[in-house]
This record gives sequence, C-alpha cells and structure tokens, in this order.
Amino acid sequence: MTSYKIALLPGDGIGPECMDATRIVLDAMVKAIDGLDLTFTSHHAGAQLYRETGETLPAAVLEDCLAADAVLLSAIGLPDVRSPDGTEVQPTMMVGLRRALKVHSAIRPVKLYPNAPCVLKDTGPGIDFIVIRENLEGLFASFGGGSRVADEVVTDTMVITRKGTSQVSDFAFRLAQRRNGRPSDGKKMVTCVDKANVFRSMAFFRDVFMDVAEKYPDIDSNAVYVDAMSLYMVQNPWDFDVLVMENQFGDILSDLGAGLVGGLGLGPSAEIGEEHGLFQPSHGTAPQLAGKNVANPLATILSASMMLDWLGDKHDNKICLDAAVTLENAVAKLLEQGEVRTPDIGGSSSTTDVANSVAKLVLESLS
Repeated sequence: MTSYKIALLPGDGIGPECMDATRIVLDAMVKAIDGLDLTFTSHHAGAQLYRETGETLPAAVLEDCLAADAVLLSAIGLPDVRSPDGTEVQPTMMVGLRRALKVHSAIRPVKLYPNAPCVLKDTGPGIDFIVIRENLEGLFASFGGGSRVADEVVTDTMVITRKGTSQVSDFAFRLAQRRNGRPSDGKKMVTCVDKANVFRSMAFFRDVFMDVAEKYPDIDSNAVYVDAMSLYMVQNPWDFDVLVMENQFGDILSDLGAGLVGGLGLGPSAEIGEEHGLFQPSHGTAPQLAGKNVANPLATILSASMMLDWLGDKHDNKICLDAAVTLENAVAKLLEQGEVRTPDIGGSSSTTDVANSVAKLVLESLS
C-alpha cells in the first residue's frame, strides 16, 4: 500500500468551508477503500494571512507543498486585501506557487452532468470537453514585470517559448489519448486556440503546436481563432474534445465553459507539471457567503477527484484511479437526483448537506 501526502490550503472566504466539505468525502473514502492511504497537512495561507502577517505563502508552507505528493487548494483572496501597488494579493501567491511547483498545464473540464443546470436550450449529444491553458507563460509572464511611465504609458509583454508550448501541447495530446473523444462522434481531437492571424507570438504558438501534433498521428488536430471559439463553444460545444491555448485566453474561455454547465460552483481544475500537481476549484472566495454554510463544495470535491486520477496515473495506482471514478460518479448521481443542491444551482441545501450526501453515495457505490 502506497501512502500519499496531501498539502491542504483552505484559503479565504468560502474556501475553508469547501475544504471541510471535501475532507468529509475524502475521509470517508479513505476509511472505506482498502489501500487508499492519504495523509493531510493543512496550512494557513492567502489574503487573511497577509492581513495578519504581511505574507501570503510562508516559506515553510511552500516547502511542505513542494514535499507533498499533491496540493489541494481552495479559494484564495479577498477583494479588500491589497498589496501596496493596489493589486489583490491573490495573484502574487498563485503565480508564485505555480512557478515554484513548475505546473505548466492547467486543466479545466467543461462537463455537463445529467440534470445540472445549463443555459443552452439545446445541449445536443452532450457537453464534455477540456480547456487546457499554458500556465507559466503567455500574458501572465508579465506578472510582476511590464513597464509603466508615470501616468501615461503601461505595457505588458506576451511571452511564448518553444519549451512551454511544446509541454502544454504534448500534455493535451496525451490527455486526449485517455479520453473518449468529442460527444458528437467520439473522435479524439486536440484544437489549438490562438490569434495566429494577428500576432507573431500566436503564430509561433500554432507552429509549435503543429510540430507536436505530428508525433500523435492517432489524434486529430486543428486550429481555431480565439474569437471564433468563443462563438463555437456556445453554438456547438459538443464538437470539441481538448482545447489548448495561451494562458490568458484559457483563463477567459474556461469561465465561459463553466457558465455553460452550471457555473463555477461545478468547475474543478488541475495544474500539472513534470513532478507536481496542484488542484483547486475555479471559483473565487465569495466573502459575502463566508460562514453561512451555503457555498457549493462540488468544484472542490471534483478537484479532489482529479487529484486522485492524477496520482493514479502518475504512480500507476489502480486504487487511486478507481477512487477518482467513484468520486466523480457520486457527484454525477447527486446532481442527477436533484434533491440535494446548494442555492447557486437552484437548491436550498447547505454545504455540509452536499458533502454528507456525496460521501453517502460513495459508500453506497462501494457496498
């Protein structure tokens, strides 16, 4: 039996409540599944810590994250806690953590579960695609940099490298090999999303993507301009399987995708590198909901499922792989039943109610 150490960062606002809910589910799974051995260390980090101490991510916390087998993070940041330059402290922590862990590929699933709310009148054969954003370069590479001349001129720089683009493209094709293809016809496909008709950086991104695509003749590939993709994702989302793109484009389109399938409360994410994995919900801290026990914990719970899948794939551990499927299926069944759901998706259940119900469904599936 292999034991995996998980570093937990509950964060700010509704973050601790969503993390507590996720622990209810994970603890139940550890007790019920023979061979699933997870140990947890929890750390205070984020905006509230900055308010108290002047730092968001202490060195000792970062060291534990680097030493852990995976990092599970909840929401970070508070709008009224800002750095001296006026920006929120959340980006400083997150960019620093991502760079330290070297997590080059950010994965955001866009999946419509049965009976989950959807803004589209016609859902066709279903919605199940992945947005992958390059996580360390692109426009985000200017974070902490750029230039400003008094109050007259400000610039930020788009950074695209062959190494970074190759890594995220290669990851996208390997992920496509594990998936069932696009819902419309089962075809496995990776789509490069860019603005190659205008920017040299984006033309280079596409060129490198196409170089990588040649190494995967079993997977179809194509390219779509980002403005067109924002249209196609609404008109025919079932025609896509895996989308790969620059950091800022991915940040925007992944939120659009979440809006199609029930909102950010159902939006998990994973950030993957060669050695480390960071898992977190896509939503923010929603401080107006903090302490009310009404936040939707499913994005964090689904992020934990992605964590188990990554651990299983990385370590060739079938117990973790099966546990990931069990957990996601429990969430899908909860949504399909429609009896227990938080206010953001049309219900009146509490955060704790949802966690206990998911845990119960997990245990029922294992019995």
